Formats: sequence, C-alpha cells, structure tokens
Amino acid sequence: MFRLLIAALSLNVLLVAPLWWRNGDLGVPMIALEAWVLAPLLLLVPGGGLRRLLVGLVTLLAGLVSAANLGDAATHTAFGRSLNLYLDLPLLRSVHDLLVGNVGQLAGVFIMALAGFSMLAAMVLIAMLLCPRRAYSPRRLPGQFAVVLTTGALALAVLEYSGHRLLAKSALPMVATLRFQVEQVMVTHRARQSFEKQLADSPLEARALSGLEGRNVLITFIESYGVSAIDDPRYRDLLLETLAEMDERLAARGIGVVSGLLEAPIRGGQSWLAHATVLSGRWIDNPLWYRLMLDSNRATLVDDFHATGQRSLSVMPAITLAWPEGIAYGFDEIRAARDIPYAGPRLNWVTMPDQFTLDYVHRHYLDGPPLFAQITLISSHAPWTPILPVLENWSMIGNGAIYAPWENASDPPEVLWQDLERIRDHYGWSVDYSVKVTGRFAERAVGDDTLLIVMGDHQAAPLITGEGASAAVPVHIMSRDPMLLDAFRARGFVDGTLPRLDRLDDVPRMSELRHWLREDFGATND
Repeated sequence: MFRLLIAALSLNVLLVAPLWWRNGDLGVPMIALEAWVLAPLLLLVPGGGLRRLLVGLVTLLAGLVSAANLGDAATHTAFGRSLNLYLDLPLLRSVHDLLVGNVGQLAGVFIMALAGFSMLAAMVLIAMLLCPRRAYSPRRLPGQFAVVLTTGALALAVLEYSGHRLLAKSALPMVATLRFQVEQVMVTHRARQSFEKQLADSPLEARALSGLEGRNVLITFIESYGVSAIDDPRYRDLLLETLAEMDERLAARGIGVVSGLLEAPIRGGQSWLAHATVLSGRWIDNPLWYRLMLDSNRATLVDDFHATGQRSLSVMPAITLAWPEGIAYGFDEIRAARDIPYAGPRLNWVTMPDQFTLDYVHRHYLDGPPLFAQITLISSHAPWTPILPVLENWSMIGNGAIYAPWENASDPPEVLWQDLERIRDHYGWSVDYSVKVTGRFAERAVGDDTLLIVMGDHQAAPLITGEGASAAVPVHIMSRDPMLLDAFRARGFVDGTLPRLDRLDDVPRMSELRHWLREDFGATND
C-alpha cells in the first residue's frame, strides 16, 4: 500500500502544482482526483506489456497536461490570458528570449533546464512506482485497498465533473485541461475561418489621406505604457506630474495636445500585435491572425501614406534578428538595432535608450521629404533596470557612448526581480523616463507640418497592474495645427496630456485608429 500511496501522491503533485502558480494560491486545488483513480487502477492491471504501455501513456499524458498548465500559468503571468496551444506554440522562442533578458543567459538556461529535468524526473519516478514486478491482487489487502480507492475516487470524479463537488479542494486537472484545449482548438479554428473571410470580404484598399499630404506623421509606441501607469495609485503620482509638466512645456512652444484611450489587443507582451492592429486597422490579438494578415498582402497604413506621397520608415531598436515582417509591410526603410549606429552599452534587454532612438530619428529623418514613421521605444520594457536620466542637452547624446556609465549602475535583473515592490517601482520609473523623453522629443520634432501620435503598446503584465486591469492605453496627439487636433476631439479626445479615466469599460479599440485617419483625412469615406 505504501507504493500505491507514494505513486498516487506523486501523480497528484505533478498535476496540481502548476495550478498553484496559475491560481496564486499554494494548495488550491490540493487533490487531483484522476491521480487517485489511475494510480490504484494501473497497479491492478496484470504485469507485462499491456501494463507498461498503459503506464507509459498515462505518465506521458500527465506530463503533457502538467506542461500545458505550466504554460498556462506562464501565459497568464506574462500576458493576462490563458494558454491556447493552437496559437501559442510559436511563442516558445519569445519566452526563452524574455527569460534570458530578465535574468541573464546562464540563469535563464538553468531555470528552463531545471524545470524540464524536474518534470522528467517526476514522470520517471511515477512510471517506476506504477510498474512493480507483480500486480496487486484483489484477493489481498493492498489490492482490496486499491479497488476501494479507485471506486471512491471515481465516484467523486463523476460528481465533480457533473458540478457536485464534495471535497472543497479537489479538481480534475487532466479532464479540465484536455477539454479546455480541445475547445480552444475548435473555437480558434472557426475564428480563423471567420478572419480569413473578413480579410477577403473587407480588403481596406490603400487610400490617400489628402488631409495629411505634405506632413510628417509619426506614430510612436511606448513600451508597456498602459492606463494603469496614470490610474493606479502605485504609479499615477509620478506619471501625472510628468504629464502636467509636458502640458506646460508643449503649450509654451505653441504645440497643442489632445489625449484619449484605446484598447490594446494584448497585455504584458507581444507588442508586434499592437503595432499590427494599428497599421492594419484590424484586431490582431494572436500570432496566427498576425501571420494571416501579413500573408494576405492587404493594404495597411503604410500603403495609405505611400498613396498620400510620404516615404515610410520603421525604427525598431528591439529587433536583433531578421525581420521579414517589415518587408511584408512595405516600409521604404527599416532601421533595426544593427542598422542604428549606437556605440553605447546594451542595457540588459534594452539595446539602446529611448532618448538616443528619438534623437537619431530627429537628426537623420525629419528634415527631408514628408515622412510616415513607426517608432517603437523600448526603455520601459522588462526588466526595467537600469533607470536612466533624461539628458536636457541633446547634443551630448551623439553616438550613445555617453551611456557607458549606466551599464552596471543598477542592480542586475536577477537581484531586482527578487523583490516584487522594487520591480513595481522600477516599472513606474522606466515608463516615466520614456514618457518624459518622448515629450522632450515632441518639443523639438513637432514642426508646423507634423502630426505626432504617441501611444502605449499595451498594459504591463498582471504582476504590475494586478488582476482584471483595463486593457486601455493612453494616446497623445500633438500638432501645431489646431485643425488636425479637432478631428480627434470629435472622436472623444480631450485637451491636454491626461485622458478621461471615467469610462475604462467603454474604450474604442486600437484598430479604429486607421479607420479614423481614413475617414477624417481621406479623400472619400469608407
């Protein structure tokens, strides 16, 4: 009976431990009823090839379910949503890169290897315990105990499945996970068909935006700048002071600003989906939709501005590998990390500071023919260390070598990330830095014929915002031309750098921005 109890308990822990992370509550659930059905049942199966096959299948299935639930917990922690195997398997590389960026290459590899080894060791242990030389006989006490345990656990499992829970901390993780993922596959497949039909039926062909002809139009994304940064008590005092100062400085230079909120399609990461949503005018909330949209060759804002006469530029300092998506969008010029002449240090995950990126754009691209640019800022990306100062004298920035003293000026991520409150402090400081330098950039870059759109790409992860936070992000529109701002006022934007925060449950989607530009500045209406 000792073998039986150890086997069932080991299988039980394998199944429920990932749920403790997902639920944020150690010991809830505590009992995986399937473990107490399957372990005694397998010990009753006569020895030989059949039992080894069944034990192998059950152990493999339990390992896969446990891995899926670990993935679900990680997905929830990072992105505030559940794992969808149909969509999320391509994210494995991104998870690895993010982990390495936060805790370092050695620690990241060690964590992933330790997790894999621990799960494999648990599966091997369970398989060995379930394969004794002799099967339990129903005529002997251990076998009789196994029969009673299987019968009782099966009865409880049937009641649990039908919605009648008798044990407060019991669950059916194998059944629930398999059912959920199967349902996800079916629902997502139907949604894929619907999205493909939408692409075919609503092509959104390129349209000239005559109201923006001859102007520089710059869409600047600030990493992890969600509404929580200006609404959550943990961060708002810092950011509201910066926004108020930005208001005053812009007004003193004759630059108007209106602000609003848009709902981002994602939280915590996958910024490229927010970029795709803005550029395409479609709701792109997963990697499959992203790929389908790019493969469809449908027109985007890039094509709209090409039709208007602007040259197009994408500045992507976070891109360190090949980026064929940029070619698919049709940008005239793409500046990824290796294309930008930065001579300063890499600052953990961040390849270069935001102020350097903005200064580079200002020095090299804003004095030529009219430009449409997508600029992505990354200093407020996790791990949020080090925190840089704003350099008031932009002429000092040069090639970025001035940032060398900050390479090791703060605690490394593996130290910072041991303290949740310090993580949150650094998040607030890093977003404040990015917002502040973007405001300073606006003072220099917004000329008489410029429309600058500054927006967050998504909310930070639930670790930062808490559970259930709005998916809204602030959007600031800056121009010296009051007529350009009037179009956004008509869409509900308000004067100043602080958007209305009283209707977070009724925020337009980020995909609306392209439609607004086409309707308000295009030659004809859709």
